Amino acid sequence: MDNNTSNNDSRRPDDNSKEWKLIEKVLLDMQGEQKRSRRWGIFFKSLTFIYLFAIIWLLRIPGEHGNMEPQASEYAAVIEVNGVIAADQDANADAIITSLRDAFDDEKALGVILRINSPGGSPVQSGYVFDEIRRLKETRENFPVYAVIMDLGASGAYYIAAAADEIYADKASLVGSIGVVGSGFGFTEAMNKIGIERRQYTAGEHKGFLDPFQPEKPEEKAFWQSVLKVTHNQFISQVRLGRGDRLKETPDTFSGLIWSGEQAVEMGLIDGLASSSQIAREKLNTEELVNFTYQPTPWDELVSRLGASMGRGFATLLTEQTLTLR
Repeated sequence: MDNNTSNNDSRRPDDNSKEWKLIEKVLLDMQGEQKRSRRWGIFFKSLTFIYLFAIIWLLRIPGEHGNMEPQASEYAAVIEVNGVIAADQDANADAIITSLRDAFDDEKALGVILRINSPGGSPVQSGYVFDEIRRLKETRENFPVYAVIMDLGASGAYYIAAAADEIYADKASLVGSIGVVGSGFGFTEAMNKIGIERRQYTAGEHKGFLDPFQPEKPEEKAFWQSVLKVTHNQFISQVRLGRGDRLKETPDTFSGLIWSGEQAVEMGLIDGLASSSQIAREKLNTEELVNFTYQPTPWDELVSRLGASMGRGFATLLTEQTLTLR
């Protein structure tokens, strides 16, 4: 045996030595880590495949109404107006108007019941729906539109209801709030106390007049109040147009106050106390109600949720002032 072989054997640890056991442990750990990595890789690849498959499946599903294959020969077309009325909410003008047009185009539908449960919202969105109801009623004779207020039909929601032929509610429903609000915050005192300097650069004397970090100016406050007043008058005009002689006006009618269903009947804000089913039976002579409320596709829902910003609502609350019917 030569000297090199002898030297190599002398450097090789014994099978039972601590060095050899340590090497063996390291190798086994590495092998286990590789197995775990492969398992996680397979898991994530499978998850990706399932996710892509789900997206493809969702893309194949069209938007639809709550019940697209009614069995009855004739029925009442029900359209839900739930929650805040705004462009980025379920109760947006596009969705409501799409539902209304489908109902008016359906030969089996005997009439529309707007089932309302909303605190109001955008005067623009409410105005779109009001105008479209008025237009659609001219396209089909003897096709009534009824509004039924559930827990709440206030402000922008009442704006929409006023376009209906008749309005009904429960005795304990809350109805009215015919007014306009533009709200925000002012942080100037807080900024002064903690030593923050606001730097804003504008072109236009009043471009930043709604900035919550700048002190209010009397002339700008008066201007903003005039904008609210114009919008309020528009609201009042539409309510008068929709309700006509049934409306028993008092100094409080357009003050922004809200009343119970029983009080609303006395004031001419609504025509009586009834539920959706009762209206279908007594006004449309049918027991069948078919939901025509537009439902977005699952894909639209997914995109909407993924695209939502966590801080959007809070940032809007702090930095923007918008007109709201509530």
